[in-house]
Amino acid sequence: MANVYFPRRNCAPASAEILLIVFVTLVVPVRAQKFGGIALTPPMGWNSWNKFGPNINEQMIREMADAMISSGMKAAGYEFINIDDTWEGYRDSLGFIHPDSARFPHGLRALADYMHSRGLKIGIYSDAGDKTCAGRPGSRGHEYQDALTYAKWGIDYLKYDWCNTDGLNPVGAYTTMRDALYSAGRPIVFSICEWGNANPWLWAGSIGNLWRTTGDISANFDHNIDHGTWVQLSVMSILDLQNGLREYAGPGRWNDPDMLEVGNGMSGSEDRAHFSMWCMLAAPLIAGNDLREMAPETKAILENSDAIAVDQDSLGIEGFRYSSADSVEVWFKPLTKGDWAMCLLNRSVKAKRVSFNFADETVSDSLSHRDTDFGKTTYALLDIWTGKDLGNTNEPLDAEIPGHDVLMLRLVKE
Repeated sequence: MANVYFPRRNCAPASAEILLIVFVTLVVPVRAQKFGGIALTPPMGWNSWNKFGPNINEQMIREMADAMISSGMKAAGYEFINIDDTWEGYRDSLGFIHPDSARFPHGLRALADYMHSRGLKIGIYSDAGDKTCAGRPGSRGHEYQDALTYAKWGIDYLKYDWCNTDGLNPVGAYTTMRDALYSAGRPIVFSICEWGNANPWLWAGSIGNLWRTTGDISANFDHNIDHGTWVQLSVMSILDLQNGLREYAGPGRWNDPDMLEVGNGMSGSEDRAHFSMWCMLAAPLIAGNDLREMAPETKAILENSDAIAVDQDSLGIEGFRYSSADSVEVWFKPLTKGDWAMCLLNRSVKAKRVSFNFADETVSDSLSHRDTDFGKTTYALLDIWTGKDLGNTNEPLDAEIPGHDVLMLRLVKE
């Protein structure tokens, strides 16, 4: 009885089902926890908000699912099609949520069935407050009803926002939804979108599968956008805010620096640097562009198998900044089989000449308990973005990195 959800296709449950909900919720003890065995690597998928904002509908979401397959994104590892804010319509007299019938005339169960028939998964959005950020019905006071509804619809992923939450304690609010999801019985990836205000990395590991560490991202490399009452952050601002958080992440619990802006207006080099650093951070890779109209350069970035392998490495260890000089940062990330990822990030608009003499360097990571003395161990160097063999660590690395770009390498133990 601990795991209950109803397969009925009509949105409002019958009176007997209501009584059973009350019985399960109030009488049957449920050992509260989050679902195990899911999101063991950072989730990969697509979300509607960055490109389309509130302008979504059923047909467009279906087209994105089709494009995820035809473009090669699904083959590259992306699996979630996540519907963000404004899918919500109204609550009925019993308090159950219904989708906006003008936007989603066939309902979300039919849309979930379509995704599942194509080998994809479907995500949905709600908010811990009484209204969402766009003013639609939130989940406050309806957490168990909503969780049961999502389970009945076949939802696989929930992004849970933090607008209109005056007076709420975030730990309590997100724990309530976690417990509701668990009691509904369907494993759903739980994405905590609290914006990092209450330091979720300290408490969210036992509640959700990923948690936002900052406010919203923008398609800007190094310039924030001030909206007056809130600031939309640049890629580099968000990167800097990840400092000190890596110890809290790992399989099933990920720091989330927000969704990707690749393909949404930055230059190709900036998109490449953005994607590279998210992979170094073991961040969720949630694309936010129009999958139906991807430029070849955008597609090549989002589908680069070697970069994705760094992000999806089963160790689940975030990378770290090793050094910084003259606008160039050197990052390392420990990987399985003794390999390392190495990324040289040029934050300047000007090209920078870089020399890294491996023989003089020793990389030590107390989190993964990995140490590498390049004077004693040799690694082959694979350029992740060109696929070229760049020799090995017995010789110094000498390269010119264009402005707002990266040199990203996989160091393979010989």
